[in-house]
Amino acid sequence: VQLVESGGGLVQAGGSLRLACAASGKFFRINVMGWYRQAPGKQLELGATITSGGGGTVYADSVKGRVSATRDRAVDTIYLQMNHLKPADAAVYYCYAAVTEYYSGRFRAENYWRQRTHVTVSS
Repeated sequence: VQLVESGGGLVQAGGSLRLACAASGKFFRINVMGWYRQAPGKQLELGATITSGGGGTVYADSVKGRVSATRDRAVDTIYLQMNHLKPADAAVYYCYAAVTEYYSGRFRAENYWRQRTHVTVSS
């Protein structure tokens, strides 16, 4: 499974950015797609995830009300619309996908990560 990210960059505090992550390759089903982030000197933290099958969307408390995650199942892409950005949102953003693959006659669960998108917020 390949994850390709787009978006990110430099934005002023209070501005907006939209990240996108598209999944491709051989998989039976995408179970969860989402975004995690890691700011300099800090641990990796959840941004937002969308779970298939009615599992809903989960947001970190730090982004609730400012961020909207949506998924286009037709193109296996997740979007993260970030508004009212703060300097604390500056981080490396990781796209994440938990998928079910069918391999050698069996189903198996696999997790994939893609580190690509840098978000910088100037104050």
